[in-house]
Amino acid sequence: MKKYLITSREFYTDTPAIFRNILHEQFREHLPNYALYRDKSNPNYDIQAAHFVEVCMQFENIKSFIHQNIDLAKELNASGVHLTSSQFDKIKSAKELGLEVIISTHTHEEVIKAKDLGADAVTYSPIFSSPNKGEPKGIDDLKVLIARCNIKIFALGGIVSSEQIKEVQDAKAYGFASIRYFY
Repeated sequence: MKKYLITSREFYTDTPAIFRNILHEQFREHLPNYALYRDKSNPNYDIQAAHFVEVCMQFENIKSFIHQNIDLAKELNASGVHLTSSQFDKIKSAKELGLEVIISTHTHEEVIKAKDLGADAVTYSPIFSSPNKGEPKGIDDLKVLIARCNIKIFALGGIVSSEQIKEVQDAKAYGFASIRYFY
């Protein structure tokens, strides 16, 4: 099962050297397959994103993703872009630029739409209880979705323990994505 590390400002600093060190340590400890630079409030997002991609490139098996910004992902030579659930119209453009596309989804219909539009994978959330993310979907819903759709699905939301990861793995998800599990 694949691991998708998502950054969060609360676990990092805006100081590039410290950011790089923390990120490097987390990668070395957890060996994620995918990593997303996500920081909606950093005024120096582009600069920090460049540091993020550079650190990812130091690890042979980590695919780097930039949040929302297709052009920046391409410019930085990231593996791909992680689009929000309001960016379905950007899937085609990102694919035309040669980027791998993961998109956030919250309903079965959104997952099907993402597949039909050519996304490579989706995050589907929230699976477990997660702060400010609404009612959890649960493992049974995830199993139904996986049986229904032929697209890589990363379970996301409230995944903080090995037990939860085992449940997601038993559901046959492609992988799990998390912020808090990795810190």
